[in-house]
Amino acid sequence: MSAAFIFPGQGSQAVGMGKALAEAFAPARAVFEEVDAALGEKLSAVMWEGPADKLQLTENAQPALMAVSLAVMRVLEAEAGINLARDAKFVAGHSLGEYSALAAAGAFTLSDTAKLLRIRGRAMQQAVPVGTGAMAALLGLSFEEVAAVAQEAAQGQVCQAANDNGAGQVVVSGDKAAVERAVEIAKIKGAKRAMLLPVSAPFHCALMKPAAEAMAQALAKIAVKAPVVPVVANVVAKPVSDPGEIVRNLVAQVTGTVRWRECVECIAGTGVKTFYELGAGKVLTGLVKRIADGATGMAVGTPDDVAAFKAARG
Repeated sequence: MSAAFIFPGQGSQAVGMGKALAEAFAPARAVFEEVDAALGEKLSAVMWEGPADKLQLTENAQPALMAVSLAVMRVLEAEAGINLARDAKFVAGHSLGEYSALAAAGAFTLSDTAKLLRIRGRAMQQAVPVGTGAMAALLGLSFEEVAAVAQEAAQGQVCQAANDNGAGQVVVSGDKAAVERAVEIAKIKGAKRAMLLPVSAPFHCALMKPAAEAMAQALAKIAVKAPVVPVVANVVAKPVSDPGEIVRNLVAQVTGTVRWRECVECIAGTGVKTFYELGAGKVLTGLVKRIADGATGMAVGTPDDVAAFKAARG
């Protein structure tokens, strides 16, 4: 099976995610219990019952999204006989989803991944005082055009292209005033839409340097194995299997650009046409279809999705 398994990032969270999976499948329940134990609290209760503003907190959303993705992975292994080493050519994930991809491929234990993402979420939130940073989506311009807009808008502050999501959707991140300037410049340059995003911190830019340092320290204490299939890493947009390189890329990812468009193009360029998005939502499935001609995507996040996945594979 020439397929890629991909894992969503922040923004896909919703109260109730994973609950039906846990009720239907023991392997999913085991994942949520292990994540709760690793964190020393009932994150699963926040995921299933809310409140939404508590789930939205970066330190909760990141391990929660990973937990749903890994619950789906374990269910597909048990119910559909999926074996990543045999059935996948690559794994990849969007921002925090790269940690989910690495956990699914055996580079990290589930417990370590939950702890790393709690540290990452807290460190990213604390790196910049609330209200001083911002992110904005600029639609209808190429990545190169947005990079030029960001450079023009910076004026001595931080403003850089943070996410290249593909299909003319690029996100900029940095100091609030600089990002606001980028929105206005992008409109003048012909962007179809340019709008500030409701985020709590300016992710994937130089302002996140304290968080990158925190992740370097945290990752240095973790045992990292070679994944059973290569991970196409966000910051280099190429397949990586060496544990040292994996760690370096994860540290660089905190302040670097999520090159999602290029990651998908890299995977599709090897002949992979089938992408399975495991976890909450279906944001990446939509992006994949717009980035890679002829690619098919399937989002798997609920018991019904698991049944559809099994049926599709015959």
